[in-house]
Amino acid sequence: MADNLSDTLKKLKITAVDRTEDSLEGCLDCLLQALAQNNMETSEKIQGSGILQLFASLLIPQSSCTAKVANVIAEVAKNEFMRIPCVDAGLISPLVQLLNSKDQEVLLQTGRALGNICYDSHEGRSAVDQAGGAQIVIDHLRSLCSITDPANEKLLTVFCGMLMNYSNENDSLQAQLINMGVIPTLVKLLGIHCQNAALTEMCLVAFGNLAELESSKEQFASTNIAEELVKLFKKQIEHDKREMIFEVLAPLAENDAIKLQLVEAGLVECLLEIVQQKVDSDKEDDIAELKTASDLMVLLLLGDESMQKLFEGGKGNVFQRVLSWIPSNNHQLQLAGALAIANFARNDGNCIHMVDNGIVEKLMDLLDRHVEDGNVTVQHAALSALRNLAIPVVNKAKMLSAGVTEAVLKFLKSEMPPVQFKLLGTLRMLIDAQEAAEQLGKNVKLVERLVEWCEAKDHAGVMGESNRLLSALIRHSKSKDVIKTIVQSGGIKHLVTMATSEHVIMQNEALVALALIAALELGTAEKDLENAKLVQILHRLLAEERSAPEIKYNSMVLICALMGSESLYKEVQDLAFLDVVSKLRSHENKSVAQQASLTEQRLTVDS
Repeated sequence: MADNLSDTLKKLKITAVDRTEDSLEGCLDCLLQALAQNNMETSEKIQGSGILQLFASLLIPQSSCTAKVANVIAEVAKNEFMRIPCVDAGLISPLVQLLNSKDQEVLLQTGRALGNICYDSHEGRSAVDQAGGAQIVIDHLRSLCSITDPANEKLLTVFCGMLMNYSNENDSLQAQLINMGVIPTLVKLLGIHCQNAALTEMCLVAFGNLAELESSKEQFASTNIAEELVKLFKKQIEHDKREMIFEVLAPLAENDAIKLQLVEAGLVECLLEIVQQKVDSDKEDDIAELKTASDLMVLLLLGDESMQKLFEGGKGNVFQRVLSWIPSNNHQLQLAGALAIANFARNDGNCIHMVDNGIVEKLMDLLDRHVEDGNVTVQHAALSALRNLAIPVVNKAKMLSAGVTEAVLKFLKSEMPPVQFKLLGTLRMLIDAQEAAEQLGKNVKLVERLVEWCEAKDHAGVMGESNRLLSALIRHSKSKDVIKTIVQSGGIKHLVTMATSEHVIMQNEALVALALIAALELGTAEKDLENAKLVQILHRLLAEERSAPEIKYNSMVLICALMGSESLYKEVQDLAFLDVVSKLRSHENKSVAQQASLTEQRLTVDS
């Protein structure tokens, strides 16, 4: 065999120059046979013989051997070590020229050769790009799209595979294909050839690659991809095939227009059916499919239109089925159910309807099942849902009387920042009422935990929410007892720091809370306010040009309130506040200008 191969390669060198077609064909047949028996070893010999360079001259449209030459190149390029030599031998340009051939076998072998050279090879892709190969292949796909005979379907599959190898994990080449209009062509292919497993699979892999790119979503949305994928999905029985479709659906469903199209095409019914079939199974594949289906369901609910369509005024079958997931014993379904409710709870109408129909009790029961060593993701999801439901004013009192604060406070000991964050957000949403704020503000355990979390520098969200809740407890309760609890727990310094936040809303909330402290319990808080350097901070806020008008206004209100303390008032005098305040009398904001005049009077009278 080895001798034969060496002889063939020598003979091929001579016949390549002479161009005697019969002996050339015989040599190529020998090579193909050798490659079929031991591809790697034969490829190494071909590379060592220097014959690759001769192949470029053999790739001519007129020759009857051209398809076989391309076939040999396709076979050797299956080896990674042969791809760059193929590029260096100058094979790409003549191969791309052959894409203009009318001969189906030449096109097939040329498509294979280019596809294999491009596989995982930057050099191969670059050469095909420069030779303009992609556009010719896309044009072929377009013109051959409607022909359903087996030979044509095989060619279409090879061409799809070539484009996939050409662009896989390469954003700029994928973007190039998208600009060339490959997406509508592939969607059309999928629709026409859905009976052909190999071609369908190739289209799905191509969609999976392209769908990751943001720029593709708009093009996908303008096709009937949703309809085609759902139609295909309904036909699939095998787990692997469904998984392939899921891998395309997930990135596509991030686009709101496609979410709605998928809902209208009936994907939700398919997902609910999968959940029903797999819920009691302990097979690994079934558990994975249940997770994928329920996760995708939640993703579809992130679009406003798709969510509202499925809510159907709270009467919809989908909404009712999702509700039934919450009391389930399956953690994945509990999680998906709670996340779905959080997504349905994105407008006041839905929130009010759900609270009136007992959803709060279901979520509290779910939380109860996860207090001790509970599932963190379920805790987080259920708290997210409660937080969203608490946004409409009319729901707050109903949720308070249902015992939501007590249910939520059970998670105070949680060490998981995502749970802490949602717990804080839920409580902050609920305490608009004075009574609730007072009750929580006197809860020493809660206040101490808040003060601790105000120092959670690694978790900005938890830190921010803790500060905001501390401030809200004071602002809504206006209670001396609450202020005393916060002072005793060491919370004052955090409210003063919050006044320097980069977020105006947080600065403002802090200043209003501090003004209430100064008005109601200045004596108790005096030492802490001094230690936190409040007066210096207020001077800086008033002197800074870029401070928002409401920050300047509330800082001056607070200065006036601090004058009741001898030591703090001395600090105000030492810092020459009069200069800063008098400049603000001409401020463009009327409220700021008026407050500046009042503050100036107080400072002048008392000095």
